[in-house]
Amino acid sequence: MSGSGDNNKVSGTTKTPADFLKSIRGRPVVVKLNSGVDYRGILACLDGYMNIAMEQTEEYVNGQLKNKYGDAFIRGNNVLYISTVNTPLADGA
Repeated sequence: MSGSGDNNKVSGTTKTPADFLKSIRGRPVVVKLNSGVDYRGILACLDGYMNIAMEQTEEYVNGQLKNKYGDAFIRGNNVLYISTVNTPLADGA
């Protein structure tokens, strides 16, 4: 390619997916499952298998709130992706 250095470098530091996952612990996230269901809540912890523990969890099916859970555990093989949330969870969106 260009040979001008590592294209994965941002501001002199390398960011890996593991770095991202460590940085979002304790923050609001959206976890999308292979089934299409979304879970929104606070990321409590996760492991190398992408098993996820969440707090203040809300379940959304087809964009509509279906259930609220205090704590939830999601098995990693069901996870399509994890995304951070830019808006507060309490706004109903």
